[in-house]
Amino acid sequence: MDTGMSRNKILGAFLKSRRSRIRPEQVGLTGSYGQRRTPGLRREEVAVLAGVSATYYTWLEQGREFAASREVMESIANALQLTLEEKNHLFDIWDPNQEHEFLASYSQLEPGWQSIIGQLTHPAFITNERSEVLAWNEAANTNLFNFSSMNVNERLMMRILFLDTTLRERMHNWEEFARHSVAVFRTYYDKYSSDREFSKIVKQLSEESVDFRRIWNLHQVEMKQVNRVLLETTDRTDGIGYAYDIFSMNNLNSQSGIHCCIYVPVTG
Repeated sequence: MDTGMSRNKILGAFLKSRRSRIRPEQVGLTGSYGQRRTPGLRREEVAVLAGVSATYYTWLEQGREFAASREVMESIANALQLTLEEKNHLFDIWDPNQEHEFLASYSQLEPGWQSIIGQLTHPAFITNERSEVLAWNEAANTNLFNFSSMNVNERLMMRILFLDTTLRERMHNWEEFARHSVAVFRTYYDKYSSDREFSKIVKQLSEESVDFRRIWNLHQVEMKQVNRVLLETTDRTDGIGYAYDIFSMNNLNSQSGIHCCIYVPVTG
């Protein structure tokens, strides 16, 4: 996979994933259409609920190169009972006027930010939407992840999360944290659908981690939010973990796609 997927293919895959999770009884189809071979609604059922033809909806899921109207996408979003985050994501990847390119500047950080996070007592690090770690402070290096011991290619939060076995042992709520992290990463992946580096990261992780592949195939999408992690610090051997709330600041000083994550210890 050396090239990204087209926006239409990304859109089709997202629609299919949302359709497969809806039980017929959720939309009043209990006992209809006989035995089902696969979970979720049939394409024809979504089409009826959305007020479009079955052929039209099938073409959308197949990623055919044609433009659906906003009104049609609204109807489909309602038929699939999308959450607000999912609906926003759907329109972001559908909108023909929204072309996103991952710029080289997204992997470069203004020098002043290293000094700023260096003055924080709480663990903090800065990443871009590919999850490349661009800067960190000493508290993060000591208490969270030993970034300074990694080479540049290893310093990728998605790789650390899924391939660092010691981290999984230290993180008491690993599954919950991993699912949220992949959902956020999927949102960015779909946003930059033509970016080869995103595709390379997903391909490598899918080959190297069964758990990444399992969670990735759920096709969940979420936005960054305050998230809690239960983590043993690197200097402890007694198995006692600390609870951190992770706060994220986006678009640092108008640098689009760059995020600062601050791990604030939970007190009380």
